[in-house]
Amino acid sequence: MIRYEQFTLDNGLKVFVHEDFSTPMAAVNILYNVGSRDEDEERTGFAHLFEHLMFGGSKNIPSYDIPVQNVGGENNAFTSPDITNYYITLPADNVETAFWLESDRMLSLSFDPNVLEVQRKVVIEEFKQRYLNQPYGDMWLKLRPLAYQTHPYRWATIGKDIGHIERATMDDVQDFFFRFYRPNNAVMVVAGAVKFNKVKELVKKWFDAIPAGAPYVRNLPKEPVQTEARYLETSAAVPLNSLIKVFHTQGKYEDGFYATDLVSDILGRGKSSRLYQSLLKDRPIFNSISASVTSSLDPGLLLIKGNLNPGVTLEEADNAVNELLLEITQNGATEEEVTKVKNQTEATLAFSEVELLNRAMNLAFAANAGNAEWANDDAEIIRNLTREEINDAAKNVLRPENASTLFYRAEA
Repeated sequence: MIRYEQFTLDNGLKVFVHEDFSTPMAAVNILYNVGSRDEDEERTGFAHLFEHLMFGGSKNIPSYDIPVQNVGGENNAFTSPDITNYYITLPADNVETAFWLESDRMLSLSFDPNVLEVQRKVVIEEFKQRYLNQPYGDMWLKLRPLAYQTHPYRWATIGKDIGHIERATMDDVQDFFFRFYRPNNAVMVVAGAVKFNKVKELVKKWFDAIPAGAPYVRNLPKEPVQTEARYLETSAAVPLNSLIKVFHTQGKYEDGFYATDLVSDILGRGKSSRLYQSLLKDRPIFNSISASVTSSLDPGLLLIKGNLNPGVTLEEADNAVNELLLEITQNGATEEEVTKVKNQTEATLAFSEVELLNRAMNLAFAANAGNAEWANDDAEIIRNLTREEINDAAKNVLRPENASTLFYRAEA
């Protein structure tokens, strides 16, 4: 249970405070309600670019990292299709340093042309290293537009075309910043050895004067229901053939999501899962295989990915996976399987809440999605799921016409 108090500034900044004096540390997490799904299709990769630009100097502070390090803190950030998240952990006695730094870059970046050029090169190099020069690195670049035909999840957070970042102008950058990086489009969580009233005083001191932006009303195209199976083949200099299948699922906070999440665990979580036992241990078709869900806010994907053993064809592997999926949709999971994955998931949730930063992030994610209390609902929802609900989710999601399949062939 994550206990918290909250308040909202006049400029729209939503603030949540989670007191925990078991450690002398504090975590300051600021989540901006912008991800790659919010980009213009002809200007993709901007949300991720800003993850980098936000560390390149702000209006009054030329260096972000050095002041954090000087007070014994650490910081980082990440971008997803749904959000961009920034966090600092530091001794609680120095928490005002985080407010000073975060308020200045929320006020305005420096918009130094040199910083844009440096970070542009960093992002381009990251695109090459992680997506083009790494084995299977371009998997999502090919899989997303296969699975999504309409919704902007069809491009990856790095962008659809790296040329969009290569051609980004300072005007583009400033427009993106002042559209999305406003206090009324952000959620701030302060957790740790901090008092609510003191946090409220400091937040008002550092953030009250930052002007709100125009309200952002998200109006994204909905992905139509998939009505027939889709297939794509690609090849590259990779070690083994790989089979990847995705199925459309619910969004993270939509009804049925947790049942689908447990279906993925029954299929591919660990060595006792069905995919591992049937297609790796009993029948040596795969060298490795797993299943997971993307947990996106809008309807996401259940992913099955496996690397094949030499001598096994992709067609054979696909048929074997399809047979296994047919078996679970027809006969369902056993009570033993359901109990096991429910216990595993509850344990994972409990362990994740040991970390102060994880609690801060979970609170920010839920608050941004619409209700901070959702951060406390996961365990109870999972505990109350029935075998029938999980089996219904398997039948609903694992339909052949709901599948997009990628054959990733290893070039000889």
